[in-house]
Amino acid sequence: MLLVASMTLGAAKIPLSTIYAALTEFDGSTEHLIVQTIRLPRSLIAALVGAALAVAGALMQGLTRNPLADPEILGINSGAALAVAIAVFLFGTSSPIIYAGCAFLGAAATAVSVYFLASLGRGGLTPLNLTLVGAALEALFYSLMTSILIVSQRTLDEIRFWLAGSVADRDFTLFLQLLPYSIIGLAIAFALGRQITTISLGEDVARSLGQQTVWVKVLAAVSIVLLAGSAVAIAGPIGFVGLIIPHIVRFLVGVDYRWILPYSAVFGAILLLISDIGARLLLQPQELPVGVMTAIAGAPFFIYLARWKIKR
Repeated sequence: MLLVASMTLGAAKIPLSTIYAALTEFDGSTEHLIVQTIRLPRSLIAALVGAALAVAGALMQGLTRNPLADPEILGINSGAALAVAIAVFLFGTSSPIIYAGCAFLGAAATAVSVYFLASLGRGGLTPLNLTLVGAALEALFYSLMTSILIVSQRTLDEIRFWLAGSVADRDFTLFLQLLPYSIIGLAIAFALGRQITTISLGEDVARSLGQQTVWVKVLAAVSIVLLAGSAVAIAGPIGFVGLIIPHIVRFLVGVDYRWILPYSAVFGAILLLISDIGARLLLQPQELPVGVMTAIAGAPFFIYLARWKIKR
């Protein structure tokens, strides 16, 4: 139903009857073409990106026991974006497939770096260490990317729209090509629900129950990279979805990740669809990037968590 609402609202409102007819009895008319080639792909992309980011955030929070874990806050989105900027700067590529490959590599390298550097700090992989390292790397990557964009006007022209974090006018062919990676990432995450629940209680508890924590972490990391990498490759860096949604879902369904992960996928899709509707309506006829809308909602939420959760 929300997909229908997302297709209905916007600069040009299309009646619900026309939307249903476009999906069931396509006749080639202008309105039917708008629904099938613009509105429906945009809504599907928003739903997938929201689900992927929310599940990646839930996995990161459970795996690290860090309430502030999120692909944006821990620098994974920035690492993916920097890798794309470097590829465009060095090789002049504008291929969406190259964007996707670089986003995956950047996300993977950043995840490994954050985990490794945080483990070197006093106390090891504490929530505070992870947050500090992630914030530092995010600032570093953002500065490097900004430097590249200042030096190279060509690079800026190629990726500035992608960097805004938006689901508007995205390549639906790329969406279809990356869909299997997102599905694999979601499947791995859902399969790890019970193990992540155990790890979220503490590694000592998990080991005492005979759990192979190393393999669980490796598989979870693969899932996070697939989900965050595919989301950034399609829509650019969109923040705070992976931070907000797991906390809302945890409040509703409890601490069992067998429920948290699938519900996060559903609520993440809903959040990004609603954010996309708001981005289209807020400044009509102009349109905001959806990343701006998620930041408006996510920044106060992050301040609340940083103030109350980390103190405990």
